[in-house]
Amino acid sequence: MAKRDETLAVRVGTMVLTIAAGWVAQKVVGIIWQKSTGHAAPKDLDDENITIVQAVTFAAVSGGVAVLARRLTHRGVARAAAHRSAKHADAVTTDAE
Repeated sequence: MAKRDETLAVRVGTMVLTIAAGWVAQKVVGIIWQKSTGHAAPKDLDDENITIVQAVTFAAVSGGVAVLARRLTHRGVARAAAHRSAKHADAVTTDAE
């Protein structure tokens, strides 16, 4: 279950960076698929020219990379937000003294 105490900035940052990471991951998977199979990455997995094995393999690889990108992005944004909050708290404490 997701934490509900995240700030709006963390949520928006996670969303934006997840979209960007997903786009990059899609491009990387396409390039690797092209180099390893000699064919362009499938756009329509229901196409008659794509075998079941190719469709399942591509779907599994794409899905795995998407989940990895999403998790790494969320962790990175959460760490950056925590680091920024800690710096801000230190600055406020230093200014108050």
